[in-house]
Amino acid sequence: MINKLIIDALKPLNIPVAFQRYSGKAQIYITFYEYLATGEEYEDDEEALTAHYIQVDLWSKVDYIDVVKTIKELLLNAGFKRLNEIDLYEEDTKIYHKGLKFYYLEECDING
Repeated sequence: MINKLIIDALKPLNIPVAFQRYSGKAQIYITFYEYLATGEEYEDDEEALTAHYIQVDLWSKVDYIDVVKTIKELLLNAGFKRLNEIDLYEEDTKIYHKGLKFYYLEECDING
């Protein structure tokens, strides 16, 4: 569910978005993964809310500032909350890397 939500939210970017790994040849692309999923709230010993913590990584050999801004806007509009972000440079591949961490709260169907 969370993977589809991320992919659908980022579709308007018209750049490749892949879960964990990308093997194409694009100059700019996004990978993402969930680094933590945990029960956030319980009702009658049943999980009522699940917290999803995800990292979205933007990889680019070109300027990516506008893309980062749009990623944040799209995910915030889809219900995600931004936690933090970091600028990195991958020396071995000579590629710029922006890591963005987000949080998404999902309601569980505790009634079956």
